[in-house]
Amino acid sequence: MKGHTVVYRATHGLVGHRFPGAPPTLLLEHVGARSGKTRTTPLTYLRDGEDLVLVASKGGHPKNPSWFHNLRAHPDTTVQVGPQRRAVRARVATSPERARLWPKVVELYGGYGDYQERTDREIPLVILGPRPLTGDGRPSEKRPMQGGI
Repeated sequence: MKGHTVVYRATHGLVGHRFPGAPPTLLLEHVGARSGKTRTTPLTYLRDGEDLVLVASKGGHPKNPSWFHNLRAHPDTTVQVGPQRRAVRARVATSPERARLWPKVVELYGGYGDYQERTDREIPLVILGPRPLTGDGRPSEKRPMQGGI
């Protein structure tokens, strides 16, 4: 994944954002919940209006991925979608949102359905919404992640 991230950044998303026959990929920056280190993870995403939806599948592993735990601790972050960087706030989809979005993410990438069958946990969907701006037009400060966590 490190190579994917390097190429994505170097080409401003021209290479790495979209591959023929594959869902789109973004770069998620997240801060380690314990380490405090900034990390970048390429992830498939679904657009839902102005929001971006991530699937915390970890390939059907019994535990959620590290980036999910990191977003719980530090929900205000940045993503790169193609050439554009966006300030976002992460939250877990509510039950009605998940019920609406799950079929869409499975349509985007059928493997998610297989992953859900492999695990006893309900695979969370994370919604990345635009981070509210302060009076001076900058993204607002960090807050704890909302949405059932």
